[in-house]
Amino acid sequence: MPHQLTFDLPTREALGRDAFFVAPSNRLAVATLENVAMWPSGKLALIGPKGSGKTHLAHVWAIEQNAVIVPASALTTVNVPAIAAQRHVVVEDADTLPTLPDAAAAQEALFHLHNLTLAEGGRLLITATHAPNHWALTLPDLASRMEGTAVARIEEPDDALLSAMLIKHFEDHQIAVSHTLIPYLVKRIERSAAAVRDIVDALDAASLRSRKPVSQKLAAQVLDKSGN
Repeated sequence: MPHQLTFDLPTREALGRDAFFVAPSNRLAVATLENVAMWPSGKLALIGPKGSGKTHLAHVWAIEQNAVIVPASALTTVNVPAIAAQRHVVVEDADTLPTLPDAAAAQEALFHLHNLTLAEGGRLLITATHAPNHWALTLPDLASRMEGTAVARIEEPDDALLSAMLIKHFEDHQIAVSHTLIPYLVKRIERSAAAVRDIVDALDAASLRSRKPVSQKLAAQVLDKSGN
């Protein structure tokens, strides 16, 4: 078997449409995002567990719609009317608003961005981990508008999606692996996108430390140390 050389290469995350794997756990969310004309009141909340692909899917949508992307943490620093005038806007991690140092001002900014974007006849996509009724917003007018927003949910990954995510993360790390390693890991890691990221990061680090290629044997050692 040829020797696999290991190098400490930078991670290059692929965020294009071709890198997003559609599976039963996210198919409905993808279809809802694509059917922009049918969004009730022109807005949609894309929700799902951390690392489930919300950012990836939101960035794909933003590219296709020529939309502006604004992290919730930056809402108080942007020109809200100018962004709303672009007519297609993504606000990421909206459920973090109550935890921000400038929470009141950030919520006020999202309230105005919401109203101005929809007044322009635009579309507002909001990402979060939980549905809007769990955000604990303190601005009543914003809370009512967010709770009236349609929700598209990304579920925990099934085997097919978990496998595709592992392959993608290994490719992002520029790591070549055997075809048998993916099903081995799928059976042993937690069924979450975060677990996929963690195991690939751990294997990458272990490979660099030991100067050995990523293999099933190395995976067994890493999993054993992590208690999996």
